[in-house]
Amino acid sequence: MAGFIDGIDRDQVTLFPDRLEDWIGEDHLVRVVALFVEELDLPALGFERCVPARTGRPGYHPSVLLKLFIYGYLNRLPSSRRLEREAGRNVELMWLTGRLAPDHKTIADFRRDNGSAIRRTCAQFVELCRRIGVLKGDCVAIDGSKFKAVNNRDRNFTKNKIASRLAHLETDVERYIKEMVRIDRQEDGEARADKVAHLARRYRQEITRLKAMDQALTDAPDGQISLTDPDARAMATSARHSGLVGDNVQTAVDAETHLIVAHDVIHQGFDRDQLSPMAAAAREALQRDDLHAIADKGYFSGSQILACHQAGITTTMPRPETSGNRATGMYVKANFAYDPDRDVYVCPAGEELTYCYTREEDGLRVGRYWTNECQHCPVRHRCTTSKERWITRWDHEHLVDAMRKRLGGHA
Repeated sequence: MAGFIDGIDRDQVTLFPDRLEDWIGEDHLVRVVALFVEELDLPALGFERCVPARTGRPGYHPSVLLKLFIYGYLNRLPSSRRLEREAGRNVELMWLTGRLAPDHKTIADFRRDNGSAIRRTCAQFVELCRRIGVLKGDCVAIDGSKFKAVNNRDRNFTKNKIASRLAHLETDVERYIKEMVRIDRQEDGEARADKVAHLARRYRQEITRLKAMDQALTDAPDGQISLTDPDARAMATSARHSGLVGDNVQTAVDAETHLIVAHDVIHQGFDRDQLSPMAAAAREALQRDDLHAIADKGYFSGSQILACHQAGITTTMPRPETSGNRATGMYVKANFAYDPDRDVYVCPAGEELTYCYTREEDGLRVGRYWTNECQHCPVRHRCTTSKERWITRWDHEHLVDAMRKRLGGHA
């Protein structure tokens, strides 16, 4: 009768290879990391401590810590403590760092002190991929991701939040003072009075602290203070979730190779103002005269589309629905199919809306298409209004000129 697969005895002597080189294949990814870092000019990129000091305890060379950082990025190990553990037990990292195992404080300080240099290293990698032909770079996809910070919502303060807390605390202090007066009238309430007085003192201390923080908010550029993570900000991400404290990371990714060519960190909960900056950063990193940028409807903005058009960047994105009729079961413009060959719209009931006239609205040429069959239509109740028998068609050839007029000619 077949049994289970048995492991070896723990007392069995095992002869591992004498060289770490024997554990790493010729086509292993860590060899690419090592070669890339060793060919970099670290002092020119701005890395600190590339030259050892004459006095003091010797430190790690920046190339060792940079290899460790890149390995953690490739293997989803962002934590400095996890990288410290992996450096002592991971054969790949042993080969990459020469069996060096920096502590987590050293790894964290390296990332904190060399942020700009690491950013320039990423640009060097994008440039290398472009030169060797790996990165085509004619089309990029732009998107943003919300990252929650360590900073709790209760450790993030704004003017309104402080005013609300002060009002509640002052109300509680008044209630405790009244409770103390009532207890003083009783003969056996000394212990309870001491407890209430202690709570009242704590509330007064909290009020003093909040007032000092409210004074400090006058110097904050965006009217926020985060105590745990000073860089984190409260962002309105949706109508239901308006208090996420964290960062909005913007990335531009090559559509073919999925390599990140540009990135940025902002503290706005929306992406409407980031299309042009991210597309321009991607084009600069790819060193192209033209570029095609793809984004979702969260990036739809007339001024941003115009800025990309003037910079020679072609943009593709869906237009958001500004009407809430679809949620109520009514028809919207997307339900009407346009036939360019016959220049007619076909409604959901199958009737044709023919061209009627064109007029200009706010600098845009709008074509009107009409039908007289709405009065006897069986789905008439699902149209926007019972009297509406026409649909508009925007003339996109004049869209750029109209946007320029709306922006006062400054775009």
